Formats: sequence, C-alpha cells, structure tokens
Amino acid sequence: MNEQAPGIRTLDQDAFDRHLKEFSENAPVLEYSQQFRREGYVKLRGLVPEELFAEVTAEVNGLLDEHARRIDIELKETGNSPRKMHTVSAPDISRASQLIPAIYDSASIRDVLGQIAQADVLPCPWEGEKYVVIRQDKPGDTHGWHWGDFSYTLIWIIEAPGPEVGGMLQCVPHTNWDKQNPRVHEYLQSNPIRTYANATGDLYFLRSDTTLHRTIPLSKPATRIILNTCWASAADVARPTTHETMDAMFS
Repeated sequence: MNEQAPGIRTLDQDAFDRHLKEFSENAPVLEYSQQFRREGYVKLRGLVPEELFAEVTAEVNGLLDEHARRIDIELKETGNSPRKMHTVSAPDISRASQLIPAIYDSASIRDVLGQIAQADVLPCPWEGEKYVVIRQDKPGDTHGWHWGDFSYTLIWIIEAPGPEVGGMLQCVPHTNWDKQNPRVHEYLQSNPIRTYANATGDLYFLRSDTTLHRTIPLSKPATRIILNTCWASAADVARPTTHETMDAMFS
C-alpha cells in the first residue's frame, strides 16, 4: 500500500496485478466457474492479499463512522421484502475514499472475475451501484429477498457474526426478476434454497441479476459488514435499466 498523505489509503496497482495474476494461475478457476454457473455463487477467499483486505476493512469502518445512514423499509419490487440496515452510498464512497474506487477500476480484477463468469465483466454503467457499504447490527436486521439490477457482484465480508445468530447468505439461482410481478414466494416454494456461511475475510462472487438472495435476519445484537462491488455484462450495458430499489435505499 502506498501512502500519499496521512489517512489517505491508496492502491499499489503493480502489487495488486501481480497477486491477481498468481491467483488466476494457481486457483481452481475452472471449478470456480462451474460452481458459479450452477449456483450463482462462489467463494473466492484469497482473491485479494490479506494486507489489502485489512486496508479495505479500515476504510470501510471509517466510512461507516462518517457516512452511515439507517434504513428500515420494505420494497414492493421485491415482494415487499425488508431492508433493515445501515448504508453508505456510492457517492459518499467516491468522495471519501481513493482505495475502493481504485480497486474497482482495476482491469486485473475484472479479468479474473471474467474468467470465472466466462464472459466480459464490465464497469457498472450506473454510478450509484458501483460500490456500497452495508452494516447490519440489530436483531431483525436483514437484506431481504432481492435481485440485483446488474449481472455481477463481488462481496467483501468485512465482518461476520457466527452463523448461529444469522447473517448467512441464502440463494435461489436461475430465477428472473419481474419488478411488476416479482413472484418471490413462488420461487421460494418451488426451488431449493442454498445457504452459505461466510466468515470475516471472505469474498464471494454472485450472479446477482438471476440469483434471488437474502441474508438471514440477525437473531440477536451482532455485526455483519460488507462492501458490495457491482459490475455489468455486455447485455446490461446495452439495455436501459431502472433502479427503484437502490433509489429507495440510498435517496
């Protein structure tokens, strides 16, 4: 990590590129890709160096201290599923952080994710969804059942409670989001629900537009913090997209 000034975290791009090259050469990328296609989910612990993850963790905690906003809403576009959490928006991250946008803009990370997706992974065409921070810490806090507006999401697990208190990820892959008729409960009744426990320091890659997903509500006071980074497919870039759920969460 290169420090240009006290308190300003910046990315050592050459070191990051080297690490990602080593990751793609040594990780079981084919197996990751196959799991991603089957489940819409794959864990990628080790995708970034531990030192960089620690720097991002410090950055995210600082952003929460300065910019967190509490929401407690239900969204009709996802079957009135709840959002109970603290959030930090993409504009706040862009203004306050150099490190997170630099990681996001790295061609090397898009290349590795593209190898797993077996498709081009492109910058999100909407600035409001490139990166957001979410913290859940109260009993009942959850990111309720939903899909993403764009195809690909990489989640950094900045802090996670034990799975016994909630916060685990649940997914129903190969589903479609109709914002006028989301059919969430039909999908839950007719498809298996996969559940994943992710620990502090994990990263996972999600096919977010066709994987219905949520976090299990916290059953007691505990802390789950994520950095959510979002990318697009070529089809996403070519079509118009509306952002009702993100607007409701961050407006």
